[in-house]
Amino acid sequence: MPEVLSDEILSNTFLGNVIELAIVTSDHRKTMEGLVKLGIGPWAIYEFNPDNIADQTYKGAPAEFAIKVCFAKSGNMMWEIMEPLWGPTIFQDYLDKHGDGLQHIAYDCNNCAWDERITELKNRGFKCIQSGKWMGKNAFAFFDTADATGTIFETYHFPEDWVYPQPEEWYPAPPPEGVKWL
Repeated sequence: MPEVLSDEILSNTFLGNVIELAIVTSDHRKTMEGLVKLGIGPWAIYEFNPDNIADQTYKGAPAEFAIKVCFAKSGNMMWEIMEPLWGPTIFQDYLDKHGDGLQHIAYDCNNCAWDERITELKNRGFKCIQSGKWMGKNAFAFFDTADATGTIFETYHFPEDWVYPQPEEWYPAPPPEGVKWL
């Protein structure tokens, strides 16, 4: 067992801060509407597909897929809505088994290097089950932590020169002129 170092730190602490909560849905618009009623938004809407996601994998093998992805800031974290469109994904697997719901949590892994994150999660016995690289720069990886924790864990890495691309759409509307979204 790890040593307890404080009221919030174990000797094997690695995950760092929660930076994202993600809902998988069969209808991203309906889910956004519900969250907007709760005051979460505005939402930046993107489509992830082979044209903008490099190195796509599913359960350890190359696999092309497309998903509608919606982001909204909330304090120090992000909300994400994901609707699978086509191709093999852990998001469609989740929908088939559970229906719409909270499917994964993302952690910053204390901002350690990308390769260290992947190695550490694998060394702890967790397999990468979906991954890719948005715009060829923003690496993301999902790990099969569901049996151990009840949900999937994700980590992602924004390089220093990362700039969010303009979304396809904003819902219910874009931030006011002059307000930096991300």
